[in-house]
Amino acid sequence: MKIIRNLTLLLFFSLALSQAGRAQKTQFTTEDAIKVKSFSVSDITDNGKFIVGSVRSRADRFDVDHKRFGDPNYVSPSTLELVLINTDSGESKIILPEKSQAGSVSFSHDGGSVAYLLYENPDFNLYIYDIEKKKSRKIRIKSELKIASNSSILWTPGDESVLISLRDKGWAEKGDSLFKEATAGPITIYDSKKPFLKWDAISNHSSLSVRALINLKTGSLEQILPEGQYSGLLIPEDGSKLVFSEIIPKKTVYDRKGGTEYGMFAIDFSETHKRDTIIAMSEKRISTNWNNSKSHFAYADSGKIFVRSISEKKAVQVSGDTIDIVKEDTSKAKFTFLSWSNDDTHILAKSKSGYWKIELNNREMTRVLTLPEEDEKAPDLSPVYWSDDLNTLYMSYSAKDKWERGLLKYNIENQEFTDLVKDSNLYSRWTVAKDGSRIFYGFSDGDMPEDLFVADLELKEKMQLTDLNPWIRNKTLTHTELIKYLDSDGKELYGILYYPVNYQEGKKYPLVCEIYESFFNNGYSYSMNLIANAGYFGFKPSVNLINGYPGEAWIKGITSGINKLIEKGLVDEDKLGVHGTSYGGYAASLLVSQTDRFAAAINISGKTNIISFLGDSPRIGTRNYSAAEVGQDRIGETLWDAPLKYINTSAVMFADRIKTPHLLLTGDGDWNVPALNTRELYYAMRRLGKEVVWINYVNGGHGAGGASNQADFIDQWERIISWYEEHFNKEDKE
Repeated sequence: MKIIRNLTLLLFFSLALSQAGRAQKTQFTTEDAIKVKSFSVSDITDNGKFIVGSVRSRADRFDVDHKRFGDPNYVSPSTLELVLINTDSGESKIILPEKSQAGSVSFSHDGGSVAYLLYENPDFNLYIYDIEKKKSRKIRIKSELKIASNSSILWTPGDESVLISLRDKGWAEKGDSLFKEATAGPITIYDSKKPFLKWDAISNHSSLSVRALINLKTGSLEQILPEGQYSGLLIPEDGSKLVFSEIIPKKTVYDRKGGTEYGMFAIDFSETHKRDTIIAMSEKRISTNWNNSKSHFAYADSGKIFVRSISEKKAVQVSGDTIDIVKEDTSKAKFTFLSWSNDDTHILAKSKSGYWKIELNNREMTRVLTLPEEDEKAPDLSPVYWSDDLNTLYMSYSAKDKWERGLLKYNIENQEFTDLVKDSNLYSRWTVAKDGSRIFYGFSDGDMPEDLFVADLELKEKMQLTDLNPWIRNKTLTHTELIKYLDSDGKELYGILYYPVNYQEGKKYPLVCEIYESFFNNGYSYSMNLIANAGYFGFKPSVNLINGYPGEAWIKGITSGINKLIEKGLVDEDKLGVHGTSYGGYAASLLVSQTDRFAAAINISGKTNIISFLGDSPRIGTRNYSAAEVGQDRIGETLWDAPLKYINTSAVMFADRIKTPHLLLTGDGDWNVPALNTRELYYAMRRLGKEVVWINYVNGGHGAGGASNQADFIDQWERIISWYEEHFNKEDKE
């Protein structure tokens, strides 16, 4: 991985290459889409000197056996390069080469070692990488128990041991038995008197593990927690105990409420392993926010902020009820937690009216930032770091009506903002090292793939840490524009327009819409680059989805966005296409049942009958019912309370109205939206004499050929482009 220290020099050469070598650029292809790399941060040392993360491409996620989804013993392939970067020098070191498969990764407290789990079929093994020696060593654990594939790594103070998850004796055999009984039989029994749906029972078993300390010198194992479901594990600074939450499922529920009990406990690391209750088991789950010493946690409940010590029996309310400014509007007295101060003496909270500093000793509340009232266009602000002196907030910034993004510094005493960076570029994942010495962030111009940067908190000294895709500068890529328009209800919406490569002003081009829900921020998109390289405009329009009547949103919003582009003289209104994946595929089929404006449509892994969909994906439990009743499908009622709403949002019910040639792409192993549901529209349209083609990828999952292997990925995109090419040019050929 090439490291570039001088950002100015990089930009200069990039510009020179763009101007001098444009004629030499080659087309961006499906093979290119597969090899574009991204970097994911795994951990950062407290002083920010080292960062460890994984480099992956789309090719690293191919060849999953989707028919084994839910199998407790299946480890799906997801290869990577594990990379250590020195953020002082910019030097990088590949700990694990490409095509390795790693699990959890974590720095030691002293920042001198990296612990990681490496999959060496059929087991995960624990390794420690010594940063100074640049060498890894395998920890040979003295136990027959195997490391869980989803194990985290928690270092103890002093860095002598790590806490990991192990599978208990008989776990693998029981998991295999449960999965085979559900998938292979020869007889499978589903019984409503059982507390869990069969696949929920399998999922519950997958979550079971034993927690144990591994001595890194000797490999000896000390079991700390018996087999169970645990989360939120941490060790306070004094190292005397382990704090954890326990999860005990009781039954399958359909309304996302109840059915599971949660509790928080502490267990002593002494020989007695004494267990203390912090929060007793109940169906109420609390989202905890721990201070730096891990001695106290804060949480919001019913709009109030509470703080609790792990050594005390009761929580203390620290937010006030009778602040003068909220007397006339009680909603302004509802608070959410934002941050602890670095010295654990204060909490930053947010209400409708602003940000509040809460002094924990006397519970004094001071409003440090006033927020505009009922302003939908006010920019999004999010705290990134709170300075040691409690006087400065570093906040990410994003405008809602234009591409203007960046990082701001807010002086609490003067109540003044200073722009550290604010421009049209795309910034993401602002992360400050624990000691406040430096800040990390992802950067893109909005069109190119993202790279990782590091800087001081004032953003004066910047360094690019990754250059993941230098070859892509020699490819023809799209550029983007933010489009504002009104839907048919007068609601202001935004969409992202992707220009065809080698765009000629004044010429009208075909348009392909990629639809889902709402879009605003741009960023590298492999799909829109493939569309742009085919010579088309790409467009990601937003819609205003309304609970109870979601099916109307796409006809109201997408067609209005298209009209805006036609008015601008950019688009050939006779050559319009639309596609989407999953919920977007569902939307594409529903949309063409309401309008014949499109010359071609494509549904990728999207349902077409929401009624049969309710029970059509057994491997994900009650998700399909809850999605319709209280989730993404937004129907808001049960099938038996509002049957007409389910009919009105099922494209297969209106197949007779579809005039648009329709391509349906599915994966035979799709556990999310089974291919058989999409297939219903194929049979309906064929029965009615409509033009429809159904392609089912036997090795595909959710995403059809895009979630299969490399050959299927390429085949799917060839079919997508060919489908548009055929129907955009049908009249020309005739």
